[in-house]
Amino acid sequence: METTMQYRKLGYLALPLLMAAAFTTQARADGETIAVFTKNQTNPFFQTVRVGADNMAKVLNAKTLHYIPTKPDSIPEQLSQIEDVVVKKPSAIVFTPVDYKAMVPGVEKINDAKIPVVNITDRSAGGKFLSFIGADDYSLGLETARYLLKALSGKGNIVIIEGVKGSLTNVDRVRGFNDALKENPGIKLLASQPGNYQRLQALQVMENLMQSNAQIDGVLAANDAMAVGAIEALDGANRKAQVIGINGTKEAIDAIKSGKLLASGDYNGFAQGCLGTMMAIRALREQPVINEIVLKPTIITQDNFKPFDVPLESRICPTFEEAVKLGVK
Repeated sequence: METTMQYRKLGYLALPLLMAAAFTTQARADGETIAVFTKNQTNPFFQTVRVGADNMAKVLNAKTLHYIPTKPDSIPEQLSQIEDVVVKKPSAIVFTPVDYKAMVPGVEKINDAKIPVVNITDRSAGGKFLSFIGADDYSLGLETARYLLKALSGKGNIVIIEGVKGSLTNVDRVRGFNDALKENPGIKLLASQPGNYQRLQALQVMENLMQSNAQIDGVLAANDAMAVGAIEALDGANRKAQVIGINGTKEAIDAIKSGKLLASGDYNGFAQGCLGTMMAIRALREQPVINEIVLKPTIITQDNFKPFDVPLESRICPTFEEAVKLGVK
C-alpha cells in the first residue's frame, strides 16, 4: 500500500473542470470500446501508456482497441488507421499524434465522425478534444539536466542526444537541457545530435561522438531508450560518463538500480494512459472531466527509485478524486 500511495503522490496540474456535453454521446452503463493511438512499438514509454489505458479500462469495465504504427512514427500509417477507426466507430478515442501538426486533418476527420477524443502526450496543433493529458517536457529537461550537472559539480564536457527534430517533446526537453547548461559556465557543450528516440541510433551517435571527443563527462539523452544506447556505446569503448534519460521506463529503473544510469525524468506514461482513458469514459457517461492535466516533473534516482520499481501490470491508476486533489493549488 505504501508503494501505491507513493506512486499516486506524483503531482498533477489540473485546470478547471468542465462538463463535456458537446462531445458526449448517449450515456452508457459500461462496456465502451476505447481506441488508443500510440506512436510506435519500439519505444518502451508507449508500452507504459498502453498498459495504463488497459488498466483503467478494466477498472471501469470498458475495453481498449490499440492502434500502433508498424513503422515507428509513420504519418501515412496513422492517417490510414484513423480512416479505419472512423469506419469502426469506437465509443471514444485516446490519441497521441505521431506528428502534432501533420495529424490535424486526421483529428478533424474524427471530429466530423462525432467520435469523442482525448489528446495525450503530444499536444495536437489542431482539432477538438475533450481533454489534454501530458507532462511538462521543458521542466523535465531542465530538472534532469540540473541533476546531472550538479553531480558533475558544474564542470566537464557534455553531449546532448536529441530526439526527433521538430517534435514538441524534443524541442522542449532540449530547451530545458540548454537552459540548465547556461546556469553552469564551467560546462562545455561538445555536440547536440539527434538519435530520433531510438536506442540503436543513439548508440551509433554516441560511438561517433566518442571518436571525435577524447573526454566526455556527461550525456543528456532526451529519452531513456537513447540513454541506454549511449551507455552501451560507452561500455563498448570501455569509457565512463554520467548519463541521464527521460521517461522513467522499466529499462531506466533497472539501469538506475545497477548504477549504469544516473537518473531519469519521469514522463509517467502509465498515468497518461490511465487518465486519458478515464476522461474518455467519464465523458461518455456524462460525468465531469478535467480539461487539462499536466504532470509535474519527478527525477528518479538511486535515492527514490523504489516506488517506481513496480511491474506495470501491478500499478494502480489514480482515481478521479486524486487527480482533482493533486491539481488543486
